[in-house]
Amino acid sequence: MAEAFPPVRKREGRPGPDAVAALNVDLAARFGNRFTASEAIRKAHGHTLTWLENQPPDAVVFAENRDDVIDLVKLCGRHDAPLIPFGVGTSLEGHVNALHGGVSLDCSRMNAVLAVNADDLDCVVEPGVTRKQLNDHLHDTGLFFPIDPGADASIGGMAATRASGTNAVLYGTMKERVLSLGVVAADGSFVRTGSRAKKSSAGYDLTHLFVGSEGTLGVIVEIALRLAGVPEAISAGTCSFPDVRTACDATIQTIQSGLPIARVELVDALSVRAFNSYAKLALPEQPMLLVEFHGTVSSVAEQVGRFGEIAADNGGGGFVSATRPEDRTKLWQARHDTYWAQMTLRPGARPFATDACVPISRLADCVEETLADIAAAGLIAPIVGHVGDGNFHVSPLIDMSNPAEIHAAEAFASRLAHRAIAMGGTCTGEHGIGQNKIAYMEDEHGLAALDLMRRVKAAFDPQNLFNPGKILPI
Repeated sequence: MAEAFPPVRKREGRPGPDAVAALNVDLAARFGNRFTASEAIRKAHGHTLTWLENQPPDAVVFAENRDDVIDLVKLCGRHDAPLIPFGVGTSLEGHVNALHGGVSLDCSRMNAVLAVNADDLDCVVEPGVTRKQLNDHLHDTGLFFPIDPGADASIGGMAATRASGTNAVLYGTMKERVLSLGVVAADGSFVRTGSRAKKSSAGYDLTHLFVGSEGTLGVIVEIALRLAGVPEAISAGTCSFPDVRTACDATIQTIQSGLPIARVELVDALSVRAFNSYAKLALPEQPMLLVEFHGTVSSVAEQVGRFGEIAADNGGGGFVSATRPEDRTKLWQARHDTYWAQMTLRPGARPFATDACVPISRLADCVEETLADIAAAGLIAPIVGHVGDGNFHVSPLIDMSNPAEIHAAEAFASRLAHRAIAMGGTCTGEHGIGQNKIAYMEDEHGLAALDLMRRVKAAFDPQNLFNPGKILPI
């Protein structure tokens, strides 16, 4: 009996040299010096962070406009060549690896801010615009783009991975910030998924099907975004706690009380030590929360006071405020540089960065169990987290010449993922699935949901051209 829906086409291995040569001839003819098969550039467009194997594409094309993308999609379709969209390469789960070869579509030159509609608090950008570039562009408008994953990621990449970050507790994630998309589909057609209206009841929500699709359903070439008003007053600071559980408990009570905190970040004692070493800070080396409050002068003062009471009830020390912009910048830059700072804890080791997210009520339990797991496994694994939304990151530091350590880190990451799922959470709050977390998809979603995802993939991309080998076990 024939299946009601075709299965996702399975790809095996990489194309042979003759197929690559034929593809490159056509790429050179269409894109000229915006095409390259340079080994160094190809490797730079494979995975370069953490320890996943670098799997470079066969070629790289630097697109400059929508027509370039349309032509490249059609050309890849004719050659049956995979196409992997590339922003700035900051993802951690192998999203940009070309395990089946093909073409890396570099969108960095598609970096125009197409429109800013200040009265509507929105804007339209090309995918290569980075978050810092966008906020620089918005500087004199009284608006800003609030999603801050730490790295200066591209907006297209942030939409494709459903990025989050330090501001998510107040401003949400890319899921809440993307209004509509312009997407090039597998047949080369251009599709607009929605409008700039703040809400709609018209048809399927195609926009949010592409948000988080990791380049597996189409190529994002235009993004309409919700913006936020720059707050009148901002106060940031730190508060130390005797242990991680009390810091988590203070976070939980802060959120449950309805306090509109903008940022609340957990930093364990190991990470504080790394911050002090890398950023030349003098923070007390014990678990702490980095927090930030936005609003009017009076509302921020009220928020700081209320948070101080909650922290004190949970054994926290005094709130050390940083109201000057330069002090806030130094504090948050240290948080954003966590990946590099943590490497100072064990020079020569490589971080195995992973994340999980649980309902806020289970946060303290999950972090505490994870700390016990780290100790039992004998790992050096600092923890930081966007704990206001239940998301935390762990980075075991591993000697890559020691197979036993590699095995221990991989086993730990698996236990963490399954622990979070068992608590009603997810194996990844913001890193995404990519290659590295495919193994947890069935546990998290179940076979029926995975089958439905495969049907969506097959309907949108019957040749399995777009970023094959990511998200779905096929």
